[in-house]
Amino acid sequence: MRGGGGPEPGGLKRGIQVHTRRQKEARTTVMSETYAKRLSAILLDAVTDKDPQMQEQVCGALCDFGESKPAEVLSACEEHLRLHEKLAHPYRTIILRAMEIVVSNHISELDKDTARAIILLASNEMTKVKQAASSVLVAVGRRFISSVMEELLSKFQPGLLPHPCTVHTLASLSVSNVFGVVPFLTSILSTMLPMLGAAKHDSMKVVFCCALQRFSESILEYLANLDQAPDPTVRKDAFASDIFGAYDILFHQWLQSGGAKLRLAVVEALGPMSHLLPSEKLEEQLPKLLPRVLAFYKKHTETVHVSKSLGQILEAAVSVGSRTLDIHLNSLLAALHAQICVPVESSSPLVMSNQKEVLRCFTVLACCSPDRLLAFLLPKLDTSNERTRVGTLQVLRHVINAAAAQMEVKKPVILSSMKLPLLDTNNKVKRAVVQVVSAMAHHGYLEQPGGKAMVEYIVQQCALPPEAEAVSSGPEPTTGDLQSRVHSILPSRPQIQKLGADSEALAADSVRAISVSTLYLVSTTVDRMGEVLWPYLLEFLVPVRFTRALSPLCRSLVHLAQKRQEAGAHAPLIQYNGNVHLPSPYAITTRLLAVSSHPYVGDGRGAASLRLLNVLHQDIHPALGQRWVTAIPLLLEHLDEYSEETLSQKEWEEKLLVVREEEKTRVSLLWEQEEKTRFLRDSLAVVSDNTWVCHLTLEMCKQLPNYNGTPLEKNFLYKCVGTTLGAASSKVVRKHLRELLETARYQEEREHEGLACCFGICAISHLDDTLAQLDDFVKSDVLRKSAGIFNLFKNRSESEANKVRSALILCYGHVAAGAPRELLLARVEADLFWNMSECFSTKVLGIKVETQDPALRLSLVQSVCMATQAICSSAHSSSFHLSRKAELVAQMVEFIRAEPPDSLKTPIWKKAMLACTYLVTLEPALEEQVQADLIHSCLHRVMAVLPEPEEGDSPQEVSAAPTVGGDPQELLLFQSLYLDTVQVLKDLLTSLLLWNMTPLGLQVMLEHLSPWIKSPRGHERVRAVGLSACLLQFFLQHLQISALVPFHNLGLLIGLFSPRCADLWPATRREAVSCIHSLLYLQLTCVGFSRDYQDDVAEQLLSLKDGLVHPDPAILFHTCHSIAQLIAKRLPPDQLINLLLTLFESLGDPDKNCSRAASVMINCLLKERGNMLQEKVPEIVSVLRSKLQETQEEHILQAAQHSVFALATHHCASVVSNLLGSPLPFDSHTCTLWRALALEPGLAAQVLGLLLEKISKDVLFEESQAFLLSSTPDRVATLLPLAATCALHEVASAPASGPAVLELYPQLFVALLLRVSCTVGVQPPRQLQAKERRSASSGLASRSLEPCSSAVDALQAVLVRGGNEDVVQCMELDGGWQLLRTSAGHEEGVTRLASAMAKFAGPRLPLVMKLLFTTQSSMYEVQRVTSTAFLAELLSSNVVNDLMLLESLLYNLMARQKDTSARVRRLVLHGLANITLGSPDKVQTHSPQLLTAMIGGLDDGDDPHSLVALEAMVGLARLMDLVDAWDLHAVLLHIAVRIRPFFDSERMELRSVSIGLFGHLNKACRGDCKDVFLEQVVGGLVPLLLHLRDPHAPVVTACRFALRMCGPNLECEELAAVFQRHLQEGHDLHFGEFLNTTCKHLMRHFPDLLGRLLSTSLFYYKSSWEDVRAAALMLTGFLVLHMEAEQRPQVDLEQLLTALQLLLKDPALKVRLKAVKTLGRLVKFA
Repeated sequence: MRGGGGPEPGGLKRGIQVHTRRQKEARTTVMSETYAKRLSAILLDAVTDKDPQMQEQVCGALCDFGESKPAEVLSACEEHLRLHEKLAHPYRTIILRAMEIVVSNHISELDKDTARAIILLASNEMTKVKQAASSVLVAVGRRFISSVMEELLSKFQPGLLPHPCTVHTLASLSVSNVFGVVPFLTSILSTMLPMLGAAKHDSMKVVFCCALQRFSESILEYLANLDQAPDPTVRKDAFASDIFGAYDILFHQWLQSGGAKLRLAVVEALGPMSHLLPSEKLEEQLPKLLPRVLAFYKKHTETVHVSKSLGQILEAAVSVGSRTLDIHLNSLLAALHAQICVPVESSSPLVMSNQKEVLRCFTVLACCSPDRLLAFLLPKLDTSNERTRVGTLQVLRHVINAAAAQMEVKKPVILSSMKLPLLDTNNKVKRAVVQVVSAMAHHGYLEQPGGKAMVEYIVQQCALPPEAEAVSSGPEPTTGDLQSRVHSILPSRPQIQKLGADSEALAADSVRAISVSTLYLVSTTVDRMGEVLWPYLLEFLVPVRFTRALSPLCRSLVHLAQKRQEAGAHAPLIQYNGNVHLPSPYAITTRLLAVSSHPYVGDGRGAASLRLLNVLHQDIHPALGQRWVTAIPLLLEHLDEYSEETLSQKEWEEKLLVVREEEKTRVSLLWEQEEKTRFLRDSLAVVSDNTWVCHLTLEMCKQLPNYNGTPLEKNFLYKCVGTTLGAASSKVVRKHLRELLETARYQEEREHEGLACCFGICAISHLDDTLAQLDDFVKSDVLRKSAGIFNLFKNRSESEANKVRSALILCYGHVAAGAPRELLLARVEADLFWNMSECFSTKVLGIKVETQDPALRLSLVQSVCMATQAICSSAHSSSFHLSRKAELVAQMVEFIRAEPPDSLKTPIWKKAMLACTYLVTLEPALEEQVQADLIHSCLHRVMAVLPEPEEGDSPQEVSAAPTVGGDPQELLLFQSLYLDTVQVLKDLLTSLLLWNMTPLGLQVMLEHLSPWIKSPRGHERVRAVGLSACLLQFFLQHLQISALVPFHNLGLLIGLFSPRCADLWPATRREAVSCIHSLLYLQLTCVGFSRDYQDDVAEQLLSLKDGLVHPDPAILFHTCHSIAQLIAKRLPPDQLINLLLTLFESLGDPDKNCSRAASVMINCLLKERGNMLQEKVPEIVSVLRSKLQETQEEHILQAAQHSVFALATHHCASVVSNLLGSPLPFDSHTCTLWRALALEPGLAAQVLGLLLEKISKDVLFEESQAFLLSSTPDRVATLLPLAATCALHEVASAPASGPAVLELYPQLFVALLLRVSCTVGVQPPRQLQAKERRSASSGLASRSLEPCSSAVDALQAVLVRGGNEDVVQCMELDGGWQLLRTSAGHEEGVTRLASAMAKFAGPRLPLVMKLLFTTQSSMYEVQRVTSTAFLAELLSSNVVNDLMLLESLLYNLMARQKDTSARVRRLVLHGLANITLGSPDKVQTHSPQLLTAMIGGLDDGDDPHSLVALEAMVGLARLMDLVDAWDLHAVLLHIAVRIRPFFDSERMELRSVSIGLFGHLNKACRGDCKDVFLEQVVGGLVPLLLHLRDPHAPVVTACRFALRMCGPNLECEELAAVFQRHLQEGHDLHFGEFLNTTCKHLMRHFPDLLGRLLSTSLFYYKSSWEDVRAAALMLTGFLVLHMEAEQRPQVDLEQLLTALQLLLKDPALKVRLKAVKTLGRLVKFA
């Protein structure tokens, strides 16, 4: 019994504990120091790794170590470097860089001793690793400046030349610690000064120069911040003498004799040193200094340092008021100017920096000597050298901005000097001039005399054409703040943003872009420029050379005008005051209206022009204000709604020129648009002043020549002239029309249209005057130039005369179109057609000769078309008799024939046919031959035109399609012209049909179209059938029947169109149905039915059109069958044979779809109307048989099946026997006959029974050894079962065999399944192989026959015919059929087949299983495997339980556990585990037997590959949740122990399955057995964590699951929560974060496991997978990171360090990196 102890024993115990703790702390301190030293040594040894990443990682680890132990790390680094004198410099650099980082981060924690040691080390290292050691000293110097300076100054002794690094370090220190170093500089400079003379090598001299430069910069910075300096008494004078002494040596000695690098260093140093020189010394040295510095521009390419130094020298000289600058000013300016003229490369920052420094120098000189500067610069502008002029302008712009006060009085001089640069055509010079003008505008230059020339120059650049703009290779210098504000100031212009292909986007650095921006900004942001620019900018509106500048001009003028209106609302904006240069209101109106015709061209100048018109309405005419204020915004809104691509040009021009409502009908022939907005005509009506109109007309005519280069705008201006003439008096009209005819440029064909439109518009109001002027001009001498025979050879005069005649003909056409209808008919033949004919032809010696000029022909065609259209639109056209009709039609036909075939490049065809269309409707009627020629010519030309390739075109059509170019605009024009031409052709044919509305007339028209309907070209067929449908519909609508008329050719016509119902072109199919529909109604009409009669059968045809649209052939031909049924119901009996014979001919149609459709329709007609063809049956059957022999087309073979079916119904056995003797593989004829035998169920059952007997009772295959050295014999299929299998497939493939297959379903299924298993890998019979070899050698293609594939195909056919299509489809989707054919996938294929059968064919399984049970003892292993796999898979379905087959199935499988085949044993285990899926409620009932079977599989020793064990583990995992708990607990530990070796198996499957099963065991052991199983959990924890980095995804997934299941058994809620949160399936795992958190909780809740976890992780350091090795290192690192001091005894540091040290040599970089990082974590043991 223990009693309570007294105080003495307790005190003694505490004393002993205290003593023990102190001893332990002492040992720990010693051990910690030893460990830290060793850890640092290991890391420092790893520095020598050759991989840069590794070196960086080591450096990082040292820095991390230094975060907690800065003194120890610095000490270790210092010792390592000291003891390893031969360590290579790169490695020493890494260590020193780590020391620098540690020192920089912990400078405040360093003690003096450590700092002193580091300073000594770095001081010694400076001779080896210069930059790194210097950086360490600079870092220490931020706090210990005295010690660093002491050490450095000890190496900086008078009389001894220091090491270069010492000087460099002093220089760097002076920059990093200005306030600390400058107080030392007096002594340093005094010491350094004698050293300068002792320096012999240029490298040392360069170091001194750099130091002097840094020292000078530090002194200047110190003096600039004296208020913050520790010693505010420091003055520049204190350094003056030493600096001058140094200057003397540098300038007079080193600069004279040194190398290029030294001389450049001297120049760099002289810049800041010049500020510290005494004033008198600087003044004394400048005459020598400046020339020497300038001389460096000639000796060095990188001159930025020279320029910078020169700028500092100049600033110092100006600050002391030096007079020396005046003496050297010319040389300075020359040198600096040469530098600014160097071409700037945008990719060279040094050159750009140099230019900035040079401009800085110019700024200094401009402030002190502006007169001398301008005297130098301005003459340079007169030179023609590009670089000189650009550089001078750049300097001038900079001076104007930077020295504005000094340049104020120099404005006139500067402006006058710009004359020659304004004339320069170089784009770089132009850009520079624009920038100078921009600067001038901001500083008041343009208000001076000569400023307007600058404005004109800007406008000229805004008008640059595209080819004149060249992108500069150099950058664009800044122009004050103009360019930076351009995007923020420019107004929103949606219509400008929608620029089309013809508009030119402004490049950011183009001359025009800068000019446009400058003009707008100057006019909107510089207030003083308003008086300069207004109204001066108006002078640039009318001249043509400023056309491209109109958009920016109008925008600027609008802004200026609005500002003036705000200042004085009622005052006129334009004050002429005798200024003859300002354009008149008429000129402004004409110009702005003309350019508005194409509103999106020229940056959207149309909208800008209209806005300017709106602003100037008061100055143009006082009466226009109210009208334009409402009209112009509507026009602008219209432009906003469209883009250049979508705007209708005709509609837009009509809006600008629209006529009165009462004239709209006539002018619609000219415009073809509706009236929407009034502008020009309304403006003329509002003004209502004949004098004003005359002036406007005169100005328009005056400006016409200005638009010779822009024909589109000139054409519009012609229309404007016609519009204004319409509002003028007759006298004015005659005068101006005559002038227009005399001054027109007839050689320009584009001008013809504008002139003609002018006359046409004028004719609306002045028809007589217009015709009179045209007649006078035609009778003049203009057209008589080429009337003589001698002039026939004067090609030029003949060509010119043709162009005049072409324009006149076009004028007559437009006059006819615009003339009032009540006046037209009386004058059309005498005044219009007669004059057109006279102009078109000429007379030579009294003989009328027609020209071959295509332009003249097109003009005549267009004019005739317009004239005839105008005639037809007249109310009296029906009674009008055109005597010239036949002549005009013949002329048009001749034009159509003369055009090249297969092309559609001009609208001559369209216009000529359109003219014929209008002519045909007029009296008198055409003769039959003329009509036939007309139809033939039009069809021959239009049908042959190849359109663009479309879907459904044949390759030949695609290759023959015309090429209209890659331009989408050309393609669009071609398509539009093509569609218009086809429509005109339809109108022409219907117009011709109107003259003979009888069946005979219809037949004549369709005879013309018949060759095109049967054309092999799809586009010709679709056009011909479409035209036929149009004609038939038109004929049906206009047919008038007074008596019954027989329709004899109905069968032939239906036979012509019905195959086209399946044409490749969908449009042809639809039109063909329409033709048949119309033909049926024509038949009904001909036999007496009324026009409004609705026939149900015929109407059903229209409902079938939707089926023809579908591209699916089955739907298409089904629709054709329905069409044939409808035809059969309404076709007269006497027409049936004609229809059939026509369809027989269509079987050879080149369009395969049409051929198939003919076959479908033939079979349908034979079925529907065959009772009426008894006498014709032999003939029909004979035709079908010959077609079967001639062709291999499938639809013809199907047609033959129905005809030969009767021949086989009476001789089943004989037919089967003979067909089986057919050569293998069966050809298509034989297959067709086999399928014909299945058309009747009774016959099909007999055939299947015979074939099944052949398959089952014969030998399946023969074994033979193909080669003597072959180890395994080849298996060769026997011939008769193979032929029977193929035949069975053909029979079962026929849909009609369904009842017969259902009757024999179990026998067929089992026999074919076993047939498949026995033919896997089996070769065809020998004779078939020989046949294939002969075919291959002869080059003939032969279909190979594989026994296994034939059996699979037969099985598929049986399943389909047996009603199990779902099984076939399911297998197809899963790839099961392909698996069945291969040796490797056969088992899986059988499994998928069984699953599909259980899912879709459950009721059929009892009989199938009964037959399969009998095969379990088969002598063939393959059959046992197949049957076992099938039965095993059935257990995964509940269907066996529902059918009460479970017990028998389990008994059968368990009986096969001792099968000699490992494949069978594995499949048995798989099947037993499947009970969990199919019958989970039966698992507990059979759990002892199931567990016994699975454990037996784990212990299976006859399987060298452990596949049975693998299946057993999979099965156990599936059974785990369902077996009886008591039965499971009894075997739990046995299973866990048995599967543990598989965790690290080399096979991925074994690892993933065993780990997954371990997770299931953890899940199942929760409860009473948890404590017993805890040891297994702890033992598997490390493998599970590390295999999360397994290279195989299934293993990672299994580890995730197992860890989630292990969590609750560890009795740590935090750890279980971590596992659940991080390891969810589908979530990305950040392994480092997860492992860190896991180790933190492990060390917190299981501190005693540290040693065990570390020792287990050490085992995986030798893993063959580098990711696992890296993970093991991470686990070690995180465990150490989260351990506590009390856990240190559990760690074998020696073993751990040894292992980590070995891994530092691992071949994998990631492993070495993790090893270094883990070593960094071991700082906790230090």
